[in-house]
Amino acid sequence: MGLAPARVWAELALGNAKVSTVSDGSLLLPGDFIFQHMPEVELAKVLQEAGVPRDRLAPECNVTLYQGGGNTVLFDVGSGPDFMPTAGNVTESLDAIGVAPDDITHVVFTHAHPDHIWGLLDDFDDPVFANATYMIGSDEWDYWWNPNTVDTIGEARAAFAVGAKRRLEAIEDQIERFDDGQEIFPGIAAVASYGHTPGHMSFEIRSGSTSALIAGDAIGNHHVAFHKPGWLSASDQDPALAAKTRAQLCDRLVTDDMTLIGFHLPNGGIGRTEKASDSYRFIQDI
Repeated sequence: MGLAPARVWAELALGNAKVSTVSDGSLLLPGDFIFQHMPEVELAKVLQEAGVPRDRLAPECNVTLYQGGGNTVLFDVGSGPDFMPTAGNVTESLDAIGVAPDDITHVVFTHAHPDHIWGLLDDFDDPVFANATYMIGSDEWDYWWNPNTVDTIGEARAAFAVGAKRRLEAIEDQIERFDDGQEIFPGIAAVASYGHTPGHMSFEIRSGSTSALIAGDAIGNHHVAFHKPGWLSASDQDPALAAKTRAQLCDRLVTDDMTLIGFHLPNGGIGRTEKASDSYRFIQDI
């Protein structure tokens, strides 16, 4: 893995395939978006060690590009122009490495939150990646397609539901659904990682004895998510299930010596996970 030029943050070789993260920009969030229910004294120690402020967060948005087996695959599409002014740059980032929207053969969604799916449509409500086949987990599709979701998701996230439904409607006839454990491409399998959203999916990429996990938002930051994976995060739709998932994934990453690719992790989001006493650490010296 090495830092790459322009708007590509990081790259990883897996057999004959190349995995890159390209920047969609960053978000600006209040600290309570994650920290609201966490114990303040212990939280302060974790954040001080990580050099992260309590009141304001600016996480990166790293879209994963997989090139291999004749496919050019995007995992998520960023937020487009309508979510935050600091994000929505994925097409410019792809252009910087010579990849045009029409080159994308597949778009695979980890989940349907705005910073992962709102970049799907252009100003005319047509799909930006016009030649792509779209893929999403069955449970995630069912949740956002359900007309009751907008009324049950909570007022703060109601716009998420409206925005997701509008975009999924635009690709209804072009989308394929998959389930946990299904191999969506040769060497790439879906991994259920529910909690952040009801049907959130991660993806294991394997080449021989080498593997990587595209984790989306199942491990959503480099500080509390590793140091205290069991803490409940206000960013998750089902905080208790998300905490259980997070702990299981951290353990799996260490046990199987898997590279981690995280949407909101720093410096391009590619690194490894180490066990540290009763917690974990995200390391980027690979």
